[in-house]
Amino acid sequence: MVGLKFAAIIIAGYLLGAVPFGILISRLAKGIDIRRYGSGKIGATNVIRTVGGKAGLISMLLDVAKGSLAVLFAWLILHSHAAQAAAATAAVVGHNWSVYIKFQGGRGVAVFVGGLFAMYWPVGLATGAVVLGLGALTRYMSLGSIVGVAASILAMLVLVLMDEQPSEYLIYSGAVGCLVLFEHRDNIQRLFAGAERKLGGKGEAREAISLEREEDEKVGGSDTDGR
Repeated sequence: MVGLKFAAIIIAGYLLGAVPFGILISRLAKGIDIRRYGSGKIGATNVIRTVGGKAGLISMLLDVAKGSLAVLFAWLILHSHAAQAAAATAAVVGHNWSVYIKFQGGRGVAVFVGGLFAMYWPVGLATGAVVLGLGALTRYMSLGSIVGVAASILAMLVLVLMDEQPSEYLIYSGAVGCLVLFEHRDNIQRLFAGAERKLGGKGEAREAISLEREEDEKVGGSDTDGR
């Protein structure tokens, strides 16, 4: 019986996390599919760039809620820290690879923070503050996300070592945090190359971006030939 409940919690967490609020809000606000613009992701940053700040904030809050609700539901059903961690993990996986949109999705930052907030709100709140604060300060939301997620892993490690929080929370923050960081690998490359886009720019149609890249490659090839 416990095994069935545990499986149900994971499935429910995944299906909840898979709800593509970024797409739904973008369609309601502008009648567009957010996946065709900017990064092609369904997260709040792409919504902000393409649709606007208000729509992006709503999308972010709803994504945070997905992670928190999955954890709260798990606790309500099984009163287990392991179930909470499993449900939160499933929610992030659902967001990143949603069954509703052919396994496309986002990078999982807001859902990850929502899970942390429901597990131990001070760490969740601090992580969200770092993500938003550093993102607003530098205009690089990806940088804020990367630093915030890394900081949350270290914070949870300290709390577990001090016996203040259960080890399952560290497993969640460590494993899922690393997954979220891996999903930012292209952003990390662009940050080091000085080519990462700042907040404030509009999300271009992905067809236009592809054409621009093709033109750049042609120009680069012509310059090389000329040499």
